[in-house]
Amino acid sequence: KLASEGMKFTQHYSGSTVCAPTRCSLMSGLHTGHTFIRGNREVKPEGQWPIPADLVTIPKVLGQAGYTTGMFGKWGLGAPGSEGDPMNQGWDRFYGYNCQREAHTYYPTHLWSNDEKVALDGETYSHDLILNEAKKFIRDHHEGPFFAYLPITIPHAAMHAPEEEMKPWREKFPQFEDVIGKYRGPNVRNPVAGFAAMMTRMDRGVGEILELIQDLGISDNTIVMLSSDNGPHREGGHRPQFFKSAGPLRGIKRDLYEGGIRAPMIAWWPGRIEAGVVTDHISAHWDVFPTLCELAGMTAPCDLDGISFAPTLLGRCQDQEQHDYLYWEFHAYGKRQAIRKGPWKAVRLNVAKNPDAPIELYHLPSDIHEDVNLADQKPDIVESIRPLFKSARVESEVFTLFPGN
Repeated sequence: KLASEGMKFTQHYSGSTVCAPTRCSLMSGLHTGHTFIRGNREVKPEGQWPIPADLVTIPKVLGQAGYTTGMFGKWGLGAPGSEGDPMNQGWDRFYGYNCQREAHTYYPTHLWSNDEKVALDGETYSHDLILNEAKKFIRDHHEGPFFAYLPITIPHAAMHAPEEEMKPWREKFPQFEDVIGKYRGPNVRNPVAGFAAMMTRMDRGVGEILELIQDLGISDNTIVMLSSDNGPHREGGHRPQFFKSAGPLRGIKRDLYEGGIRAPMIAWWPGRIEAGVVTDHISAHWDVFPTLCELAGMTAPCDLDGISFAPTLLGRCQDQEQHDYLYWEFHAYGKRQAIRKGPWKAVRLNVAKNPDAPIELYHLPSDIHEDVNLADQKPDIVESIRPLFKSARVESEVFTLFPGN
């Protein structure tokens, strides 16, 4: 329904192929060759490596322009009390999980409300609490400009869902009743049913948000964007092949093939975005920051990697600037890089061991599953892309891609 009433992007990409670097890319408008966070580096006992205090982020910039900012869900960019804590990064209101590791279970013993640790009984479904707080924020601030960021936690990791949501899916998929999905928190019988139940719960929640916006009479002045932080996963017993979660794409979460990074993107704004439009504009999460700035009538910060796709949203495609290329690097699984340049996709694997790792080359319009490596047949294309694997990036203070740096 969201897509039928709005715009669907068919060539949109996540900032990374795992949680934290994608969220850093989204918040900072930078790709992973320039972001501070480029992997899921953990902090004990709770949290992830913090983004720096002086990082320019969406909530800081919108806050300076008079927007009330609220975040509801999973953060993953700085442990409680650190410089990366949401309350130190421009948010006026925060409710949810500080730590993405803690968010692997949906029956937690605590969540965070601003900088207060809220104890829970371990039997309350966290998604419902988070959704209710998000709706309260929208109600409380709908008369003034507000920015609500809902990094919804489900359906990731443990396939937890309330039994009333699970029951119809157990009946639909009885062949998995003997399968146990194990992850943090209580084990799940029939994780296939659990995944479907979580998706149903999430879908209902999105509908409630849209209904609230319409009931408050602000739909003509409110844009909603729906996306995902990476491709489908296998955690908790989820079976991406059973659900065809990656569609026709190769790979899943942690891959830099299309299945790991090409992400859903739908934008909804009744009266401003034409209903039922599909666009093949090539975009990524680092484009959201400048897009929001343009829609808010602001000048975007300098030195962002993102390009506003507001012209595409508003039907001014002739004014839409295009990326010369998109770049990713992933600091796990031997370290990987990928570049999208026009119709071409280039991938390098195991660059930690071999800084001159060979380039795989795929022509996406004719080979969406990235089956046919054309590097030997298209040496001119390979050589035009090769320099970008070094020039598109700088070393991070905490994430080193090449050995010896």
